[in-house]
Amino acid sequence: MNRSSPDWTLWRSFDAVMEAGSLSGAARKLGLSQPTVGRHVQSLERELSTTLFIRTIRGLEPNANAMILFEQVKAARISLTEAAILAEGANNRLSGSVRISASTVTSHYILPKMITRIKRHYPDIKIELVPSDSAENLLMRECDIAVRMFRPTQLELISRKIGQSPITCCAHDVYLEERGVPENITELYEHDLVGFDRSDLFISVAKRLGFDLKRSDFSLRTDSQTAMWEMIRAGFGIGFAQSKLVRSEPGMRAILPQLTIPPLEIWLTTHRELFTSARIRAIYDMLGEMLGDCFSR
Repeated sequence: MNRSSPDWTLWRSFDAVMEAGSLSGAARKLGLSQPTVGRHVQSLERELSTTLFIRTIRGLEPNANAMILFEQVKAARISLTEAAILAEGANNRLSGSVRISASTVTSHYILPKMITRIKRHYPDIKIELVPSDSAENLLMRECDIAVRMFRPTQLELISRKIGQSPITCCAHDVYLEERGVPENITELYEHDLVGFDRSDLFISVAKRLGFDLKRSDFSLRTDSQTAMWEMIRAGFGIGFAQSKLVRSEPGMRAILPQLTIPPLEIWLTTHRELFTSARIRAIYDMLGEMLGDCFSR
């Protein structure tokens, strides 16, 4: 048997186990069953004539051999991804799939009409939308185009600043009619506030503004930005949202204009090599134009 080149499928399962930390996590990542991933790991160990994992009651624990091999496998995975990106860059067809990643708020409330227009303009291009408040990795092709609320810094990426999205303190008329409109920042302590659960974003911004906000001051906490917005819309309490959403929602009202909150920067990003793909360039340009119109008003 040729030990120098085991089936890449086995290496892929090994890589996923190392990344996920368990057979079950690797199976979910690869879309395979847990027993299948386990068999792949055992087959790889047989082909290499070495042990890679220690079997414990907690699962598989990588040994020193596994840690050394993992660095090489990870480098190979990155090289294969870069090769796929280079090949994609030579694709001149206006057909196929384009995967777009954006925050949940942007995906749910900003992009639907834009993607509908894109589909009508490019009917042969399939759109894959990834609503995520975590940074999808363009370098590993987890998405082709990303709408970011920060400036990407990787040299391999092409980024275009679309504009800024102001943030405002807001509440629904249903809540304000019942509890009254706060006239100053101090009065916020008397109201039901909607904020993040684990993220300290609002707290850190408030402290920079001289407002000693604590986690316990929020009556409702969630790390889902769409859930946060829906709770504010439902009249639960006072929160923070993009000014564009507040203006477009009947019954929503911006309050405390003296509370100056730093705006979100809007960046459109893709991989440098993918930018030469006809379909990705077409979607990138059209999406950039629509986002520019959206956030320039």
